[in-house]
Amino acid sequence: MKWIVGLGNPGKQYEKTRHNIGFMAVDELARRHGIEIKQSKCKALIGEGVLPGGKVVLIKPMTFMNLSGEAVRAYMDYYKASLEDMIVVYDDLDTEIGRNRLRYQGSSGGHNGIKSIIQHTGTQVFNRIRMGISRPEPGYAVVDYVLSGFAKKDQPLLQQSIEAACDALEYSLDHTFEQTMAKFNV
Repeated sequence: MKWIVGLGNPGKQYEKTRHNIGFMAVDELARRHGIEIKQSKCKALIGEGVLPGGKVVLIKPMTFMNLSGEAVRAYMDYYKASLEDMIVVYDDLDTEIGRNRLRYQGSSGGHNGIKSIIQHTGTQVFNRIRMGISRPEPGYAVVDYVLSGFAKKDQPLLQQSIEAACDALEYSLDHTFEQTMAKFNV
């Protein structure tokens, strides 16, 4: 069984922000397959379902981004879940909007949600889909940028990125993550 963790911040005010693109992808995957993400457990909202590739658990940590690792650790401990079955979906400043990059290990790259997961799991080795949000214009504070919404002109690229992330997640259910990377890292 795979467990997919979309990173974001809880609350209406953060719903459409760049930092919540991981939540957006998980919500779209849930919509595609009629999964309700509403069970409150392990410091997260959780939804379970069966996709063509197998059973999946969709997780949206409710700890705020910087403490995402707490929800991941709580889920791992409660369900005895394996890190090899986890895929984390999150925003990436170093990837242009509309593009996604799949990786199976690496540093946090300055992303506080990933830093928290590394801290709480004790490893940098876990599957991830980094969804591009591009860097802000010079002089624009990164924190303000990631907590702001997408520009109207970026909506088609945002939708393309979300669809591609969901396609990759579906594919990963019955393929290795290496095969998924080979197909979706274009």
